[in-house]
Amino acid sequence: MAFRLQPPDQMMWPDGMRSAVALTFDLDIETPFANGETPVARRPGLGSQAQYAAKVGVPLILSLLEQLEVDATFFVPGKSAEDFPETVRSIAVDHEIASHGYTHEAPSSMGREREEEELLRTLEILASFGVDVAGYRAPFFEPSAHTVELLDRYGLRYSSGLMDDIRPYRHPGTGVIELPSQWLFDDWSQFGHGYDDVLARNATCSHVRQLWMEEFTALHQLGGLMVITMHPQVIGRPSRIQMLADVVSEMKSHDGVWFANCRMIADHAARVL
Repeated sequence: MAFRLQPPDQMMWPDGMRSAVALTFDLDIETPFANGETPVARRPGLGSQAQYAAKVGVPLILSLLEQLEVDATFFVPGKSAEDFPETVRSIAVDHEIASHGYTHEAPSSMGREREEEELLRTLEILASFGVDVAGYRAPFFEPSAHTVELLDRYGLRYSSGLMDDIRPYRHPGTGVIELPSQWLFDDWSQFGHGYDDVLARNATCSHVRQLWMEEFTALHQLGGLMVITMHPQVIGRPSRIQMLADVVSEMKSHDGVWFANCRMIADHAARVL
């Protein structure tokens, strides 16, 4: 017997759209590896892997997004913005800039005071690029018990770091909208090498394309949101950029898919929730 997923009684997306997709990119560059020390000085090979993001990955991604006519969100650590300002400026011309912490340390490992300091420091750095920062993603998808309260206190409108739903929701008692994601949609969990796992086996593009499309098809039936989390040094390899182009084109072939950046999705959700 074939199982059929049933959509909710009332769809939440604008203009009769059935589902929503957000393409997001974490501009980590060196921050996951540095731990306070630039990897170029300590391990040039590791640093070169990170710097590929700025040198090759971001230009390829921006070219792809222009061809696809899709708005995207780039979650930027404050340290990446300080070290690679021209890269951030190139992104800000057409796409949303959101916060991704300062040092890419998980807020769950910080105290409240330090988390607040890093949040404010990063907001100040990103504001210097002339952008209005509306959103935040916790590094490693690890917010703390204080994160939402701090986001609300300083006027951020959304977070994209939890994995407990397939649609946006409002954090109770706040103005913060959650845009849930999932490790399933994270390119690093499929393709990326970490600090010392240089012999790790990468997934093939065909595997990831099938994985993402299977989940998208089911989410689309349920009227859900798919937030894809990518990293320029990972998704920015030529074969993977081609795969992403194919995935987006296939998603667009479905009726009623709304491609939007996270700010647009959060602002719409805030109006209807």
